[in-house]
Amino acid sequence: MAALTANALRPPFANLRGGFWSWAFGWPTAELAPQLLVVTAADTAVHLARGRDRRSRLGLVLAVATGIGLVHLVRESRQVRVVAERSLVDCLGEEYVDRPGERPTKVDLATPWRKLLNPLSRRNPRVRVDRDIRYADAGRRGLLDIHRPAGRDVVGAPVLLQVHGGGWRIGAKDQQGIPLMQRMAERGWVCVAINYRLARRDPFPAQIIDVKRAVAWVKEHIEEYGGDPSYVVITGGSAGGHLAALAALTPNDPVYQPGFEGADTRLQAAVSFYGVYDFAGATGLRNALLMRDGFLAPLVVWRTWEEDPEVFERASPILRVTEDAPDFFVLHGSRDSLVDVEQARLFVAALRETSKSSVAYAEFPGTQHAFDVFPSIRSEHVVRAVERYLEWHRARR
Repeated sequence: MAALTANALRPPFANLRGGFWSWAFGWPTAELAPQLLVVTAADTAVHLARGRDRRSRLGLVLAVATGIGLVHLVRESRQVRVVAERSLVDCLGEEYVDRPGERPTKVDLATPWRKLLNPLSRRNPRVRVDRDIRYADAGRRGLLDIHRPAGRDVVGAPVLLQVHGGGWRIGAKDQQGIPLMQRMAERGWVCVAINYRLARRDPFPAQIIDVKRAVAWVKEHIEEYGGDPSYVVITGGSAGGHLAALAALTPNDPVYQPGFEGADTRLQAAVSFYGVYDFAGATGLRNALLMRDGFLAPLVVWRTWEEDPEVFERASPILRVTEDAPDFFVLHGSRDSLVDVEQARLFVAALRETSKSSVAYAEFPGTQHAFDVFPSIRSEHVVRAVERYLEWHRARR
């Protein structure tokens, strides 16, 4: 436990392979820090109660050090509520601050201790889910789920399209973004979670083509489920964050819409969690170059940079920014072992320099990759901040 806590506090690896293991062990430790703190305290108390012959001085020292580290992780998680709100105020300005009814309440900023009792629970009786609706001819990869308020019909509701992550090679529509979709569905939104073809079988750009096809399907059919096809925002994390950002920045791009070039794929806003923004290594960041040559080329694109640089450059959101880009809310963790936070910083800088739209950015201290997968102190505060942003955005339009 001491080793897990130390890794969560200071990931030791910056390279591609080592960074994966730092994340794999550090992410759950950081998000489950309150539960692990209780377990550590209880385990220590049991050993103390058993007498001197059942404990060691080294063990007690490690337990105390672990407890202190876990307390620090909990404190970092709770700081997210302040960081997120400050980011919204700084980025959106007086229009956000002064709008009646949109300032966070004490409940919004309170730590959700009750939800931590069962962080893996995904049941929500206030949300209805219509599962496995077909939007593309790609087997199970062409299915989507629709999350709506239970017990009441909605008409003209705002629409959220969720794109899962998983390195473009794994993942499914019911594995990520659930806390956010449930929260927004409770507020009356219609939320759509999609599968898409994976790079284990279909190389890039199959993934972004499917996302575009899903956007086109939403525009054509979401009214049947109470949604407003003229107001669609997109969210996603990691690979899903890359695909969400790329989809938002390439509306009606015929290269990514083969066979449905005339479909409307414009989006009103994008919320990207810990996304990959430099697919081509154009920034020169070591993390981006290692990802391009060691992972993206052989496992996602199936071609090297030297063979086809255009496919990598076309797929880099940081190279696709224009003055007509939609509104963005970018979120990233300062301790991300998989995607260097500098990618998010440079992407936001490019958006703010070129785009005419609003650009909000929240960088969370001590936060790893995939922090929003299940309910935790951090993810609940992040979900509430995204909810406030989306409600502000909807009211503004």
